[in-house]
Amino acid sequence: QVQLVESGGGFVQAGGSLKLSCAASGRTLSAYIVGWFRQAPGKDREFVAAISRSGGSTYYADAVKDRFTISRDNAKNTVYLQMNSLKPEDTAVYLCAADEGPATAGQAMGRMSRYDYWGQGTQVTVSS
Repeated sequence: QVQLVESGGGFVQAGGSLKLSCAASGRTLSAYIVGWFRQAPGKDREFVAAISRSGGSTYYADAVKDRFTISRDNAKNTVYLQMNSLKPEDTAVYLCAADEGPATAGQAMGRMSRYDYWGQGTQVTVSS
């Protein structure tokens, strides 16, 4: 079983950038597809981005495409989310999750039900 811990959240002005990290322990993160999700107060949890085990395939929600970049360093057992051009509507708790199921690509990577392990999340607040 893998344990996930997010970090890197904080307070930033609109137009700014943050880089989130998702560090794994217990098992090597290269065994998992990893996704980032977010949940704003009073709203449902939503998919943000996902990356395949090798890092060769990524998938993004339309709301963050061209602004956010997901990457991974399997040697460091860490997945990252670089967030640029942040908007107030990006304010949320950001959670990473690991999927130990079969390889997949595209829209299927965004299905929340695929993910088996979740971190506790890190708060991102974007002011206008």
